[in-house]
Order: sequence, then structure tokens, then C-alpha cells
Amino acid sequence: MARLKPCRCYKPFPVEFFSNISSRVVEPKLFLPSFSAVSEVAIRGRMAARVRTEDFAAKPFAAKPRAEIDSLTDVENKQETRLRIAAIDFLNPAPLMWNFEHPPWREELERRYRIDRMLPSECAARLQSGEADIGLIPIAALALAPQLRILPGCTIASKERVRSLLLVHRAGRPLDSLRSVAADTASRTTVTYARLLFHKWGRADVEFVPMAANLDAMLQRADAAIVIGDPALLALEERFNRLERTGEALEYRDLAAEWKTLTGLPFISAVWCAGAGCGDPLNERVVEDLIQSRDHGLSNIDALVNEWSMRLPLPESTIRSYLTGNIHYVLDEECVEGMRGFFRMAAECGVLPPYRVAIEDVARG
Repeated sequence: MARLKPCRCYKPFPVEFFSNISSRVVEPKLFLPSFSAVSEVAIRGRMAARVRTEDFAAKPFAAKPRAEIDSLTDVENKQETRLRIAAIDFLNPAPLMWNFEHPPWREELERRYRIDRMLPSECAARLQSGEADIGLIPIAALALAPQLRILPGCTIASKERVRSLLLVHRAGRPLDSLRSVAADTASRTTVTYARLLFHKWGRADVEFVPMAANLDAMLQRADAAIVIGDPALLALEERFNRLERTGEALEYRDLAAEWKTLTGLPFISAVWCAGAGCGDPLNERVVEDLIQSRDHGLSNIDALVNEWSMRLPLPESTIRSYLTGNIHYVLDEECVEGMRGFFRMAAECGVLPPYRVAIEDVARG
């Protein structure tokens, strides 16, 4: 066995060096919403699936040369060169994130971007506070933070039925009789759409009660419930089991389909945005990266279906039809008009302050 060479430290580090390091250690935190039992299983499975098999592939050990670092300030400066992206941890953005999560592009993008995953409502807060440089932002947040800039090319939208944005209430109860709605706190934009729909249904005074995405608890508290994202897809899958379990018949209304019926417009959920600190030359490169990632994701749907069928207890056919038929990912002119219509109606109803979609060339790619 080869003998280890002694460390060639010619003088000890000062005590302040180690205290400075310890002061920079941040305790990691994991934020998980309180879903129903099946949703919790899905979240646990998703976390486990993030461990990639290639991470454990046998590789010969080779010592890497130590980078020359003059001080801890240099470390900070090197880390700050990466742009911080606030991303949504749901199934529907999966095609948008393809290059950031898969080789050969992942390694290059990791040198320029740091990805933090969270709920949609948290993305806007991160971008507004300066804790993120780029974010997948629910569009209602734009009216409250007009300094954010829409990046062209990509969106999460639906032009017909979406299946992951649901208003659930007891069967046989008319909409104009609903007095309260338990609203999933994951997305304020979906709640804003729901408020506009209730205005058109003649119940502008309906009460919205913020709650975590647990359908049973929500319906115990209110006349109806709004659930979004993966919990909504799971609620649809288990609706027959729930009927057998509780004997209670429910009606599941697709909010995107309801919006299309009443307005003729597509339902725009989120767009990529840049914070005020990102300059225009930088935006152009970011836009190219985001559009290329989307295009590669849409050309690898089979791989995404395989990955997400191991993360969520959903049939592969459901995931495939959802990604290819329910979600629209190109921010085209129809989607831009949908955004303008949304903000116009929201201002007219007093739900949001006035906001104008200012970037004329936002529809690109």
C-alpha cells in the first residue's frame, strides 16, 4: 500500500478563517405542502427518483487538481457568476427543464445556472426579492411586480382542457349556490382566474379560503375546492376510489375549459421572467438557452413519460397525453392575446391592478 504523503501546510490557518467558514453554513430546508396521502406518496417517490443511476456508475478515482483560491471572497464571486433560476417542481414544466436536467447540456448549463425548485407562488416572491434572477412566474404576479420582464418564447398554457387545474364541488350543487372555496396556496394565478369566473357566474362575493392541497380537508371547510398541478392530476385518477371510499359524488370542473368556454381565450398559467438586475445582452443568451431546452424536451416526450411514471402514481398514457395534448409550451400570438385579455378583465373586476403586456416581440420561438 502506498504511503500517504504528509500535508505541506507551512503555517496554520488563523482561527478567524474557520469561524468565517462556519458562519456561512446554512441549514438546508425542505418545503413540502401537506397533500393527501396519495399526493405525499407521489412527492416521496419524486424525491427518490432524483437520485440518478449514472451518479453511482463505477468510475476510477482520480484526484482533481485543487483550484487556486486566494480568499473566501473569491469563492463568493465565483458562485455569484451563476444565474439563479426559480423553477416549479411540477410535472407540467418538465419539457422546459430538459437541458437543465439531462446530458450533454446539463453539465454546461450547471456552470452558468443554479436551479432552485419550489411552488409557483414562491417563484414570484424569489424574483421580486432579488433572491432569483430568472423565474417561471405565474402571470398574475406580473401585475403586482411590473418591473419583472417577460422572456419571449416559452409558456405553460392550455388552449382547451388542462386537467391539472380543478374546481371540485359536491355533485348536483349549482355554481351560483357556492359561498366559499378552499383555494390551493400553490398558485395565486389560478385563484385569480377562478375569481374572474365567479364574477361571470354571478358570485363575485364568494369567499376564498387559503388551504393546503388536501381535497378531503378542503371540502370539509368550504363548499368547493381549487387544486392545481400534480395533486389535481392525482385527484382525477383517484376520483372513483374516493367515491367508493366516501360515497360522496363530486363534480370536477376543468378551469381552463371553463375559461375557454366563457372568454374564448387560452388559459395562460406561467411565463419565464427576468428580474430587474438582468441586462438585455444577458437576456438574449438566457432566452436562447430556455427555448433550446423547451425544444429538446418536446422532442424527448417518451423519455419524460418514462421518468415521471416512476415519480408519480399515474399511468404512462395519462402523462403522455397531458404533456402533448393538455399543456401548450410556445408563447405564440394567441397566448399573448390570452394574457392581455386576462389582465384586462382582472382590472375591470378589480381583482388586479392594471397591467400591460409591454414586450411587443414576446411571442417568439
